[in-house]
Amino acid sequence: MTATAQPRSVTPDDASRVVRDHLWMHFATHNGVDEAEAPLIVRGEGAYLFDARGKRYLDGLAGLFAVQVGHGREELAEAAARQMRELSYFPLWGYSHPPAVELAERLANSAPGDLNRVFFTVSGGESVEAAWKLARQYFKLAGQPTKHKVISRNMAYHGTSMGALSITGIPGAKSMFEPLVPSTQRVPNTNFYRATEHADDYEAYGLWAADRIEEAIVFEGPETVAAVFLEPVQNTGGCFVPPPGYFQRVREICDRHDVLLVSDEVICAFGRLGYAFGAERFGYQPDMITTAKGLTSGYSPLGAVLISDRLMEPFQRNDTPFMHGSTYGGHPVSCAVALANLDIIENEGLYEHVRTNEDVFRTTLEKLTDLPIVGEVRGAGYFWAVELVKDKATRERFTAEESTRVLRNYLSKELFDNGLYCRADDRAEPVIQFSPPLICDRTHFEEMEQILRGALTGAWKLL
Repeated sequence: MTATAQPRSVTPDDASRVVRDHLWMHFATHNGVDEAEAPLIVRGEGAYLFDARGKRYLDGLAGLFAVQVGHGREELAEAAARQMRELSYFPLWGYSHPPAVELAERLANSAPGDLNRVFFTVSGGESVEAAWKLARQYFKLAGQPTKHKVISRNMAYHGTSMGALSITGIPGAKSMFEPLVPSTQRVPNTNFYRATEHADDYEAYGLWAADRIEEAIVFEGPETVAAVFLEPVQNTGGCFVPPPGYFQRVREICDRHDVLLVSDEVICAFGRLGYAFGAERFGYQPDMITTAKGLTSGYSPLGAVLISDRLMEPFQRNDTPFMHGSTYGGHPVSCAVALANLDIIENEGLYEHVRTNEDVFRTTLEKLTDLPIVGEVRGAGYFWAVELVKDKATRERFTAEESTRVLRNYLSKELFDNGLYCRADDRAEPVIQFSPPLICDRTHFEEMEQILRGALTGAWKLL
């Protein structure tokens, strides 16, 4: 008789000791502050998380912009178990397996235009890395070997590997690792709230921002620029939505200079904006889409790059492999989970659910604009940010000391202590971000607003 593994039991005291002595947490300080306060999250159910002491938290960030269908879905656990019993692992290095084959076809059929090829990865950062490497090798095979540079936006996050970090536009995330991969340039993002150009005309501002991409391409030399990487809605800085016509102008610019348009949808794909892909919502055709997170609702690591037929053609003609891959890219268990996850999204009508409830979410958060500390609420779908200001009339920003005192030292802890997990971020503008599971509804939005209202009232007193 085979022994059944017993569930492991870790107490909060165990966790504190191990965090102190062994566990190196991501993006966390280890001077005793984060270690002492690191909660031990043990369970998830629907839109809620539970710690080891039984306290409940509303997951206002879907884990990390990922858990589209909510926590604790037995269907996804069963899909993983079935696949583990049948084929636990095999690489895609010149071979295939049924879950990858089925998922590739499903993604190709749902992708916009001729994005009919799917290259599987493990994470969003690896998807970005793969897309840049593919762009470089494509242009070499196409007889344009000098096209290798990438353009991205100020403060945009695209990953932490050396290539993806080079594309990232957040100075504070890069400085400790420089020199990075050369050949990346930055252009303005679409933060209309802070616009100095066309500050009274949203559409004109968007076209101005798009034209800065052409300006950068021309400055660098079109013969050297391979790709432009843009999120449909930019995350860092607080959910910058593209103005009308922005992406259409970018597409024209890319076509004019033979530059690839990469839609980085690691956050925005699979329902975050109410559609399978953000490019669909905003009506533009990319040459590649990078994805991860919501593809499996975070239940298993998986990413994918969706690629146009045009980019595949020279690889077929030259009988040349794409010289990139990874051990776990397209892992059969992760692919099986992704298929089950997409079934849930489709069967429960979650894209439609997001579109139906988007205005309810927005108007609920906009109630907070009666507070003196709230400057703007912006976003789309189930992806929103509340920007905080020192003075509403002048839109005065916090000082660095105030940002640390209010966001990091007070709001992050205060929100969590009151049962709301979300993100207080000051890498660009000081914002509180929300990206809840797609199953959420009005009752969850109202709960977020009430907890946030109390915390922001306390934050204003600190100022």
